[in-house]
Amino acid sequence: MSVREHPAAPPPQAPPTATGGRLRTLLTTERARPEAVRRHPWAWRLAVGTVCFGAFMGQLDASIVTLTYQPLRTEFHSTPAGVEWVSLAYLLTLVAFLVPVGRISDVRGRKLMYLYGFAVFTAASAACGLAPGLAALVVFRVVQAVGAAMMQANSVALVTTSAPPGKMRAALGIQAAGQAVGLALGPTVGGALVSTLGWRWVFGVNVPIGLFALVAGHYLLPRTRKCAAGSRIDGLGVLLLGGSTTAGLLALSVASGLGPPAWTALLLATAAVAAGWAFLRRQARCARPLVDLALLRTQRLGPGLLAGLCGYLVLFGPLVLVPVELARRGGAPLTTGLVLTALPLGFALAATTAERLLPAGWSDRLRSRFGVLGCLAALALLAALPPTAALLPLPLGLLGLSLGVFVPANNALVMRAIPTSSAGTGGGMVNLTRGLGTAVGVAAVTLAMHLVPGDAGAATAALTMLAFAAVALLTTLGRGPGE
Repeated sequence: MSVREHPAAPPPQAPPTATGGRLRTLLTTERARPEAVRRHPWAWRLAVGTVCFGAFMGQLDASIVTLTYQPLRTEFHSTPAGVEWVSLAYLLTLVAFLVPVGRISDVRGRKLMYLYGFAVFTAASAACGLAPGLAALVVFRVVQAVGAAMMQANSVALVTTSAPPGKMRAALGIQAAGQAVGLALGPTVGGALVSTLGWRWVFGVNVPIGLFALVAGHYLLPRTRKCAAGSRIDGLGVLLLGGSTTAGLLALSVASGLGPPAWTALLLATAAVAAGWAFLRRQARCARPLVDLALLRTQRLGPGLLAGLCGYLVLFGPLVLVPVELARRGGAPLTTGLVLTALPLGFALAATTAERLLPAGWSDRLRSRFGVLGCLAALALLAALPPTAALLPLPLGLLGLSLGVFVPANNALVMRAIPTSSAGTGGGMVNLTRGLGTAVGVAAVTLAMHLVPGDAGAATAALTMLAFAAVALLTTLGRGPGE
């Protein structure tokens, strides 16, 4: 009998095993960029541009979903508090997952987790568009938020590890501009989709963008050059951090008028503080913590994260204040949308041009301080001027320009304080401050207008934001030299 008829190897079960191994490798290993892309002078710009898809989609989704509230109430016969969970469930999940996902990405690979995030976000967006009821929609929004966390935890890390050392601030400015464009287009695109194709297309619009970004990311994003040691994740730390942030955000929502009795806000706030204290104790004792507390004590990282939270609070606060005040004065929705556009457009303009227009010798610390001073001036104008459609574009535009200078410079300071091997965790922390700043900004402005009704409410809300901007200014004064 011939040798061909009696092969010695491989055994019959080997081919399926080999196929399964190849599939497992394909799904768990980062693929390199094509050599032509890697060697191209614009390789880092292509990588940053790809990350901008995620930045754009995240902010577009944040600003577009609120326009579905009324049609959702009508179709599903829901209360306003019930519909609010479409946004609240997303935000709670996103904030809870950012730091843990960043830690996993540092170990497993940031490109890999980013692409999986796009896949999950895109699939969940399609599911949201097909949701048969409000409960199903909220569940799909939770899944969508998990995908968004996988993207956002790695976005800043991918930008900072892709850009040459001298281009980090410019790259972060481009990413911030992508966020601002998504934020600016949200009300316009959302209004057009809801009024023509229906609320389901507010989620469906993410699908073609997500599919394109998946392909672009596969070919244009670099592999993780340096991974963190260890593969175990602190599960108890994840639960404590998630519990603390969730309870804290729910407390803010209740305090600003979500619906439950006011005493529940105090109970939730107590739970948030207790879980937060337990989380810090856990991180101090854990061999492989989610967050390195020693880094938080440095002169740059802790103050930088606090400044970032204040900056995003100041960015999102007016997005609540302006629509309420203009509606109270009889303003049309289209007019409100056009007035609000001054803020994100100013942000995008400054984020992309500040690198060329500001003196090259200015450090990130000085740029951060300059941006915060502009925010203080803009918020003082916002508090002093009557909140009318004719006057609001001036302080909003100045605020956007100032934040466009501040945010990229502050993010650069934070990321330079974090080792490359922990860039994903650092990026998760940066985006955690953005999520918390967003929530606190919405809650603080809403609460201010509840406590001080009438014309004085807008001035009170503006002064509240000005106080947080002053805190950001103090952090820029307290940082050490050479930053």
